[in-house]
Amino acid sequence: EIGSGLVGSEMCIRDSMKRFALMISLLVSILCMAQAKDRIVERPPFLAQSSSSIEVDKIVMSDTVTTVYIKAFYRPKYWIKIATGSVLKDNNGNLYPVRKGIGITLDKEFWMPESGEAEFQLTFPPIPQNVTCLDFSEGDFEGAYKIWGIQLDKKTFSKFRLPKDVTVTKADHKTTLPEPVVKYAKAVLKGRILDYQKGMPNKGSLYFQDVIRDEAQEGKIRIQDDGTFYHEMNVFMVTPCMIRFPFGAVSYLLAPGETTSIVINLRENARKQSHLRQTEKPYGKEIYYGGYLAGVQQELADHPMSFSFIEGNSYEEYQQQIKKLNGKTAEEYKAQILARLPEFRKQITQSKGSPAYKEIINTDLELSAALKIIETERNLKLAHIMTNGLEGEKANKYYAETKIDIPQGYYESLQDFTYILSPKACYNSRYPILFDIIRRIGIDDKILKSLSNHTATGYLIQNLKAQIIGVSMRDLNPLNDEQKSELATMPAAYNEMALAMNNDLLKQIEINKKKTGFTVNETGEVSNEDLFPSIISKFRGHTLLVDFWATWCGPCRSANKQILPMKKELKDKDIIYLYITGETSPLGTWRNMIPDIHGEHFRVTDEQWSYLREKFSIRGVPTYFVIDKEGNITYKQTGFPGVDTMKEQLMKALEK
Repeated sequence: EIGSGLVGSEMCIRDSMKRFALMISLLVSILCMAQAKDRIVERPPFLAQSSSSIEVDKIVMSDTVTTVYIKAFYRPKYWIKIATGSVLKDNNGNLYPVRKGIGITLDKEFWMPESGEAEFQLTFPPIPQNVTCLDFSEGDFEGAYKIWGIQLDKKTFSKFRLPKDVTVTKADHKTTLPEPVVKYAKAVLKGRILDYQKGMPNKGSLYFQDVIRDEAQEGKIRIQDDGTFYHEMNVFMVTPCMIRFPFGAVSYLLAPGETTSIVINLRENARKQSHLRQTEKPYGKEIYYGGYLAGVQQELADHPMSFSFIEGNSYEEYQQQIKKLNGKTAEEYKAQILARLPEFRKQITQSKGSPAYKEIINTDLELSAALKIIETERNLKLAHIMTNGLEGEKANKYYAETKIDIPQGYYESLQDFTYILSPKACYNSRYPILFDIIRRIGIDDKILKSLSNHTATGYLIQNLKAQIIGVSMRDLNPLNDEQKSELATMPAAYNEMALAMNNDLLKQIEINKKKTGFTVNETGEVSNEDLFPSIISKFRGHTLLVDFWATWCGPCRSANKQILPMKKELKDKDIIYLYITGETSPLGTWRNMIPDIHGEHFRVTDEQWSYLREKFSIRGVPTYFVIDKEGNITYKQTGFPGVDTMKEQLMKALEK
């Protein structure tokens, strides 16, 4: 009985052990099955992004949670933020709101380390197995992070096939650059974005540097639901342009009477923008060109070349390069620039591009070098400022009051730059720089006199004369009889273009007469010492943004445009915008310009302007004062500091 009992006990123990082992095995199997269900996608490709500051490094999908591993790339000691309203949207239209951040607190500033790189995770609800694609969005507010087309099926996505109706233009390495046609006619752009999906940005901005008006022009591009877009404009010469979308930028050439087509490959565009995937296999070309000079345009896009005379790959490298110039004379500085030309020319010669491609690249090289030579005084002053750590008023004073010796005939070496003097220079996007260079040197300088026998001078001088007239119209001055007579001596294209501009200007002036929201103020009979107190006394008790500006100042006009949304946002705040300019702003131009600059306007005499500049150490325009309700200047800045800083300073003054 005892033996029988022992045997029974042993059997029970063995059965229990078997059951325990079975349970452990079953538990391990369950755990393995659960682990096997996790779906992991490393560095998923995507179609487009609103910013390159964040990128998805990995997505882990389980039955209970979806974890998105984010890598951030941003300026050291600056912050980024992820909103609590962030969501994932799958290819079936379902939304998955963010649950929490790991390593980051939602809606709180996340400060970037010295490296400029950081990592954190975002968790979302579980995503079904049949989902192949996700969009990430913080929301629809300005500056929101968005990533479209995050691919969960990398294998299928990698099987990229270019649509059959997209033409692949092969470069002809024998192509030469044709003489540019001067004709006032319509130029057409036809575009298409591959893989475009509804919900992506449907607007883009078109930019080109108007040679005649001597300023950047901007237009809007509307993208249709199928990813196509169309734009046409009147031009009188070859016109380099750029379209900037939230997910990238594209350069192209327009010409009078010609059609240019571009096909944007979002997959490749996104790969090239990616911090994490640039070494992966390309998805074809980023851009496919058709129509006008398609082969040459394709070469320029496929094989870009740039030339660094001073700049580095980062701001820190640029600073180091500038500091090395400290103590150099103008001649030593110029010699350093010219010494690099043979090296760069050799690179162009050895490239496999067509003669047309090489001519455009050589033009770019010469324009880059010429601009650096023109900037001699600026760069030598910057070298001293950076080396000696000058900041604020000390830096402004040194820059304004120091004179760099520029020897007689310093710019004559530019007449050896044959590419920029050719009519074909207009094929290069930097071509307008040439006229800026000429104006800075002075139209009566020896360089222009020495060009009198150059075959291209007629074309160059013709464009320069047209620009003088165009700049006058840009400054809101209608054509006068003398200008009309000058235009009559030029080819018909210039005359047609100028008359069209003039008609638009006359219409704008009539519209301006009906506008409101601005007030012209008189300074009255006051002494110079009482001038500024008199100007602001009328507005005491209000917070003021005072803008010292000029109609001819490009940065002033640009800042006025940038500040418009801020004005609209703060319209209910007790802020008055006050604008002061001098007699260097032509009266007619000023009167026609201020209807679009809402606020209180003053135009002072030359003597008064000089006094204000000396009194407040105003080193240039634009210069801004923020003045609180008690009349105290709480902030002063020469140069536009940016909308965010301006808004921050105004809010500080309001809260005092």
